[in-house]
Amino acid sequence: MSAAATPSAQGGERIPEESRGIIARLDRLEGWSLSPWYLVIIGLGFLFTFYDIFDINVSFVETCTQLVHGCTPVNALSSLPTPTVLNLAGYVVGTLILSPIADRIGRRKMMLITVAITGLGALYSALSADYLNFTISRIITGVGIGADLAIVNTYINEVSPRRSRARFATVIFVNSALGALVGIWLGLFLTTEKSPWPSGLPFAIGGASFADGWRWMYGIGAILALAALALRLALPESPRWLLQRGQAAAAERLAAAMEARAGRRGSLAEPSLENVPVEWAPAKAVPYGDIFRHPVYLRRVILLFFMWFAGYITVYAYSAGFTSVLTSLKYSPPEAGVIAAVGTIGFVAEAAVMSFIVEKLERRYWLPIATVVTFVGAILVALAGASITVAFIGAILIFAGFNLWVSPSYAMSAENFPTRARSTGFALVDGIGHLGGGIGILVLAPILPHLSVLAALLLISAFLIVAAVLAQFTVHTRGRVLEDVSP
Repeated sequence: MSAAATPSAQGGERIPEESRGIIARLDRLEGWSLSPWYLVIIGLGFLFTFYDIFDINVSFVETCTQLVHGCTPVNALSSLPTPTVLNLAGYVVGTLILSPIADRIGRRKMMLITVAITGLGALYSALSADYLNFTISRIITGVGIGADLAIVNTYINEVSPRRSRARFATVIFVNSALGALVGIWLGLFLTTEKSPWPSGLPFAIGGASFADGWRWMYGIGAILALAALALRLALPESPRWLLQRGQAAAAERLAAAMEARAGRRGSLAEPSLENVPVEWAPAKAVPYGDIFRHPVYLRRVILLFFMWFAGYITVYAYSAGFTSVLTSLKYSPPEAGVIAAVGTIGFVAEAAVMSFIVEKLERRYWLPIATVVTFVGAILVALAGASITVAFIGAILIFAGFNLWVSPSYAMSAENFPTRARSTGFALVDGIGHLGGGIGILVLAPILPHLSVLAALLLISAFLIVAAVLAQFTVHTRGRVLEDVSP
């Protein structure tokens, strides 16, 4: 059996007919059938998550010069790997510990815990008195973010309509793009010196007279986390998780409410049991057993892990380090920050456009497209010379390209694992895959200053080629019943 094959439910037990009927009723729905307010709530959480991922991009130069002896804007890149790598190591620890708990106690409860941990980490960053404490704070933040990414994407996958799982993963990803935009532009405003546009922000307030802008960055992140925590209390549990845990009555009530909302848009199709499996494997006490003891799921983990690992080398070199990379390549800090900030416009535009077209193609086909867009952007930035306009266009394409594949791959990764271990499976591939970002920065940081701008940016972008090739061996998931893809 290939990695793309549909697995059987090893040691399966018959799914109650009532539960099969509820699954069929959920899968015939069209469009978002929970309250639209829930999309806003989940989106705010992702806005904060990506705000925290990207806020270090511009602000770290100021953080480094304050907390690291001998740090200057030119050599700040050499101090970036430690907090970044350990932040991503926190992702791995957090997601491997907390995501399986979400498979045991539910998605909603763990989404409250993960955003609370992330907010505490951001507050700790804001109050850090030295580089050691700042680094520890980034580890704590990573613990929360790593698990939150896995659990939120699992939740969205399970409550979205069958034909729109990648679409709604992308709708949420729009908020990620907004978080990145706010994080970088706010960093530019708070942590760089005033400079004439386009070499900087004319109204920036960073510099010797205001050296705590980076602390404000993380303090604002803590406030965003608190708001997300309060709002997430309103979210319902995933109906598919309720069914897997034998709580059919609660799932029935939620399904009926979703049908009532969907019915306001028009008549509903008749539910069909045709593609709903008749059995599933009972959940194991430790969800890792559902993955590692099943040969098909194990092969999927290996394939998707290496896809994410390679892709994240490119993603984090740009998302966390683009300003530091450009500064090490002799751009001035304000100018490097402006180029990165303008680039986030591409992230927002990409996410907005993809929310309309992502379901037009199978998930795996978006990665080659993303690779081409990223390379074109890298070449434009490298060849821009004195033309800041060309550098801006290149940065917009880079940020659009290295993010273009992420939301469909989020959807695909969640679809590849069964409900009883979906958060766990996502944690294994995306969560541990984040190590690629950390290792990439650790290995690339000493090399990049010795390369030309073109060679440096092409090297960073090249890892998407590996990810794109690996993605072509993934299973077809678009439009299929989740329990059919992963019983």
